[in-house]
Amino acid sequence: MRKKWICPFCNQGGIITSTNYHKKYSLFSNMVGEDKILVSEIVECPNPDCGQFILVASLYKDAYPGMEVEVMHRTRDLIKQWNLIPTSKAKSFPAYVPKPILADYEESCSVKDLSPKASATLSRRCLQGMIRDFWGISKKNLYEEIEAIKDKVEPLTWEAVDSVREVGNIGAHMQKDINIIIDVDPHEANLLVELIETLIKDWYINRHEREEKLKALKKVGDLKKAQKKTQKTTTQTTKKK
Repeated sequence: MRKKWICPFCNQGGIITSTNYHKKYSLFSNMVGEDKILVSEIVECPNPDCGQFILVASLYKDAYPGMEVEVMHRTRDLIKQWNLIPTSKAKSFPAYVPKPILADYEESCSVKDLSPKASATLSRRCLQGMIRDFWGISKKNLYEEIEAIKDKVEPLTWEAVDSVREVGNIGAHMQKDINIIIDVDPHEANLLVELIETLIKDWYINRHEREEKLKALKKVGDLKKAQKKTQKTTTQTTKKK
């Protein structure tokens, strides 16, 4: 095999081959005689400076119970999947992103499949933390804080941000009529997580990279000024001689 891959630990891209990808199949039967197949997958990061690996376990139904068919061809209908290492699919972000924001983001990722509603609530909390930290806006509720950035971000971004609030409210607040049940599915929770990732990149990472480039340009300018001053002094000294 040969495919592109991005490491969740170092965020570096690489090529996965048979040397750093390992897959194992285990066939077993439970007490009621229903055959299951457990598939474990290990991917080692090809980046020598990283050295981390991921471990995922997946449980499938047996497509051909009792038949002489190789186990690797018998998987059917995924029952459950576990991200063992790392425990979630949270991306690794630079340390200059505030720790409370990263903590909420990582927790949202970790419960995304187990409890999408809780994940949506944590994404909502993460969003509020970013608005208060990045934009310096703090009001009595998230609705007013989102309204305050309406003229600061693109319309589509603003609508997406407001959607995080709407979906997150499902987990954060009980409906007036407790018999009305509005659920959040894993796909919806994942969309909120992906938006949080996009905002971290657009707001924090892009700002940091811009500041670093401007600092580098200023450093070049200062160096040229110093060189010009030195050359001018040298010229004046030579003329005096």
